[in-house]
Amino acid sequence: MKTKSAKIHREGYNFIIKFIFFALLFDVAVIYAFRNNQIISVILILITFILLAIFYNFFRIPRRMHRHNENYIYSPADGKIVAIEKTHDDKFFKGEANFISIFMSITDVHVNFSPISGNVTRKEYYSGKHVVAFNPKSSEKNERACLVIENENKKIMVRQVAGFIARRIINNWEKGDKIRQFDELGMIKLGSRVDIITPNDIKLKVKLGQQVYANETILAEFI
Repeated sequence: MKTKSAKIHREGYNFIIKFIFFALLFDVAVIYAFRNNQIISVILILITFILLAIFYNFFRIPRRMHRHNENYIYSPADGKIVAIEKTHDDKFFKGEANFISIFMSITDVHVNFSPISGNVTRKEYYSGKHVVAFNPKSSEKNERACLVIENENKKIMVRQVAGFIARRIINNWEKGDKIRQFDELGMIKLGSRVDIITPNDIKLKVKLGQQVYANETILAEFI
């Protein structure tokens, strides 16, 4: 997987700065409290550095080598494929459709991107519960934001689902906006999943349990 240097998402700056401030205070307190036990001090300070690395990766925007192809549906997120199944969707597709779900752990990059280019023809937001995002029921029960993107005869729905820890979905696109393949879609803070619902006329390119990468992994091809 080839990538260029990454930058931090704007939502991450304040969070990381605050974390560094409180981590420094914590580390000073640890050094003082455990001045007679260096092993415990080192372990606790090391934990703050590990957490900082996790949060940095969480808010990172990877600059990857894009290969635009409107016949492909690219992965909108980094994570693991936890569901691939046929579904019946009366709301968006009025019939049978394909359901693909990507689980993003806390160690995955959490910025999401548009799988295709097109017009945003529908946006819906639902407040909800906070079931663990790995649970398939979270797609229908949890807080979530749905975007339907269409271009010519192609249409998909992208659904950002908040998880057990996540408490904020960021998505600034609105109905009528034009979005391009690989444009930033938004992000979900602290553990979540992204679902993609497509029409039946696609050829799947991924399998259950596969690790995927936003803007690089091809989920499916229109046929």
